[in-house]
This record gives sequence, C-alpha cells and structure tokens, in this order.
Amino acid sequence: MKSTQIILFSIIFTFFCNTSCSQSVTEQNPTLEEKIGQMLMVGFQGFSVDESAHIIRDLTEYHAGGVILFDYDVPTGTPDRNIQSAEQVVILNQQLRSYSQSPLFIAVDQEGGRVARLKPARDFENHVSAEYLGLLNNEDSTRVYAQKMSDQLQNLGFNVNFAPVVDLNTNPENPVIGQIERSFSSDPDLVTKHAKIFLEEFSRQNIIGVLKHFPGHGSAWNDSHVGMADVTETWEDIELEPYRNLIASDQSFAIMTAHVFNENLDPDYPATLSKAVQTDLLRDSLNFDGVLFSDDMQMEAIRSYYGLETAVKQAIIAGVDVLVFANNSVYEPDIVPQVVEIIQTLIEQGEISEERINESHERIVTLKKSLSDE
Repeated sequence: MKSTQIILFSIIFTFFCNTSCSQSVTEQNPTLEEKIGQMLMVGFQGFSVDESAHIIRDLTEYHAGGVILFDYDVPTGTPDRNIQSAEQVVILNQQLRSYSQSPLFIAVDQEGGRVARLKPARDFENHVSAEYLGLLNNEDSTRVYAQKMSDQLQNLGFNVNFAPVVDLNTNPENPVIGQIERSFSSDPDLVTKHAKIFLEEFSRQNIIGVLKHFPGHGSAWNDSHVGMADVTETWEDIELEPYRNLIASDQSFAIMTAHVFNENLDPDYPATLSKAVQTDLLRDSLNFDGVLFSDDMQMEAIRSYYGLETAVKQAIIAGVDVLVFANNSVYEPDIVPQVVEIIQTLIEQGEISEERINESHERIVTLKKSLSDE
C-alpha cells in the first residue's frame, strides 16, 4: 500500500478514535484495578480485534495499558499473527485504541535486520540491522534509516518501539545479539551515538524508543528465550555506558530489562526480578526516572525457573513499571485476569504496597501524557 494511502487511513481512523473513543488518562480518578491494568502489556492472535475475544476483555474489563503486535505466531508456527499489510495494521491499531478508555501503548519490535516485525515480504520498508549501521558508522546514513523507520511506525499507528538495542557486541558468538546483528558495536560511544539518532527520530514522530536490554545482554553465551542466560563471568561495567550516556542526555525514552543472571549484581534473581539491578543500579545510581518495561515475562528464563506469582511479585518489587506478556512463547488468553488477581492479592497480603503501584502508574501516565501533548 502506498505511503500516502497509509497516511490517509491513519488520519481518518485517528480522527474517529480521538473524537469518539478514548478519554485522557489524566482526566480520570483511576481505581486500584485500573492502575494495575495500566501496568500490563499483552499480546494476542488475530489480524483484527474480532478474531481474539480476550483482547477486547483485557482492554475494557481489565484496563490493560498496552498491546504488542507480532508478524509470526510462535505457538502455532505460522505467519498468521497480527501483521498482514499496512492497511490492515492501521485499522487494527485504531480498533485497539477504540476499545481502550485511556491512551494505549501499541508496541512492536522493529529493530531492523533480522528482528523486524514489519517485513519487506509484506510490502513494508526494509530496515537494515544495527550492526550494518555500526560498521558503516555514518551519522547521516543512520539518520536516513531512522527517519524512514519512525515515519513508517507513526503512519501505521504505533507509539512504542522496542528499539534501539544498546547491548554491546562484546561476544560476537552470542546467539541472540551478536550472531543476528542486533548490536551497533562493542564500542559504547559508537553505540550511544547511533542509538541517540534513533531516539531523536522516534521522538520527532511521537514514538517512544525503548533501550534494551538492561543491564546488558551482549556478553551472554545463550538465549534467554530458551533458558537462563548467566553472564556472571562475562558481563562488564562498560555495558552500562550507553545507558549512562543517554540518561545524561536530553532524550526521552523508556528502558527494557534483560532476563540475565549476574551473581555479582544479585546472587538470587535475574535482572528483570532484581531490585538491586533495576532500582539500586538503574534508578538510584544511573538516575533513570522513566518507564521501565520488562522483557517478555513468558520467556523460558523466567517461566521455567519461577512461578507466575513469584515472577510478578519480584518484577514489581524490582521496579518494573510495565509487565509484558507477549503471548508468543506460550499462548495464555487468560494471563491478564490471572496477573491482575495476583497483584491484587499481593497488595491485600501486604507483599506489595499501593504506593509502589502508584509510583509505576505515575510514570506511565506521565509518559502517555507526553504523547498526547505532542
């Protein structure tokens, strides 16, 4: 579909939704359940909302604050998930917004190269890998590709992109980073430079860029999608440099956690579930006060080692603001009501305080308001 047509569809549906559907999150006096719902991002199957009854329920009854779209459905092993064509994605994203009573995070993983949910095979713009841009190391070229990516995301109706990757390529044999060209470089200054360009272009189009994977996944020898990645012997403090540099800049962005275990940072929990990593290190030491997304809570590194209640509890205690349940490692249509009930019970039992929920809700509302103010 031509870009002018995509823009026309986007304008029409955005006008309809903005004038008749969503309320401003700042105009409500949210209940505790609504605040909890805002902390959840969920994936679903279907090219339209009508194909997945649970996503309508999750948005309307449980107030889920975000959704994530994929092109490939791992549980069924088919390319029939959420992304079929540009016109279809525009309509789907506006349908999703129409069911949400507050501004909705609509996310995608569009890094470029191997990790691209918007593929040329379905007539989307081709986006090169981070490694390609890092080796080229030309700021003008990076900006051209970043502009194309951000323009496409905006035209399609996305407002969150889980990119850029700021993991250092310290282990080129890393199966989930180095081997599939997701890192700009092993040089933290070069990574910072190119990531900053992407963040600037995302901001220009009102897209939230999400740096990943904190505190660093580049040195791992295994894939946290299929098991626990232990970086105790390989992780180095230099992997924090891109975060430190970008937090000190004037850029607006969110951060995603890593499902990596590092005994030197926390002897008990992987980074996503670690207060020592996500609060003591990221928030207190590096001074990050923005929204923190978990990596997918259904990945094997979390799901196989911790029960759902423990994982949810520890992630919130760690400082995570938005728990991501992508429903694309396993498919659990009732995951949102299950997690809402778990969090409510943990609050009733005094395991998690309402103040902790309010902290996350405040960050989420602030970020969503920044989008509506643009």
